[in-house]
Amino acid sequence: MRVLIACEFSGTVRDAFSRLGHDAWSCDLLPSESDGQHYQCDVMQIINNDWDLMISHPPCTDLAVSGAAWFKEKIADGRQQRAIDFFMNLANAPIEKICVENPVCIMSRIYRKPDQIIQPWQFGHDEKKTTCLWMKNLPKLIPTNIVMLPELKIGQSRRSLNRLDHLPPSPDRWKLRSKTFQGIADAMAAQWSF
Repeated sequence: MRVLIACEFSGTVRDAFSRLGHDAWSCDLLPSESDGQHYQCDVMQIINNDWDLMISHPPCTDLAVSGAAWFKEKIADGRQQRAIDFFMNLANAPIEKICVENPVCIMSRIYRKPDQIIQPWQFGHDEKKTTCLWMKNLPKLIPTNIVMLPELKIGQSRRSLNRLDHLPPSPDRWKLRSKTFQGIADAMAAQWSF
């Protein structure tokens, strides 16, 4: 199967499909952080190259509800509309099977509710990170390894469960937050390899 992982520089999802024998490619404006088949370009340049499956991770900066405080500015200067248009171009690509991934964002209102909402703790990671999946011709992911998160005691912070939300400021913070958890990548590859 020819698989395109759009907006992925880490190679995590691409490599999960490659290990199962698929012709998997990642595509991002950035170079790949791992060896493997990678297009360093705008994904719209290659989106019509006869893919069987596309999993896309469009930038969420201008869409995620966590940045709602800046929406007025992002609407005024056009950033939010450009992000909406890009998301929709991916969702409507001429590819038989599609998954568009994003956190909780305005696309649930503008486009439609996601088909599934997943968490890393359903796939073997002791983390919370609400991830929405909008899918076309794909089944919902079945959890592979549910990790029981510790119950919080009265007055205890949720920081330990939402580690990625509380990373200190750094130039690479966005990169660390955007990587797909390995358990989720492996589940996508195993369950969507048909």
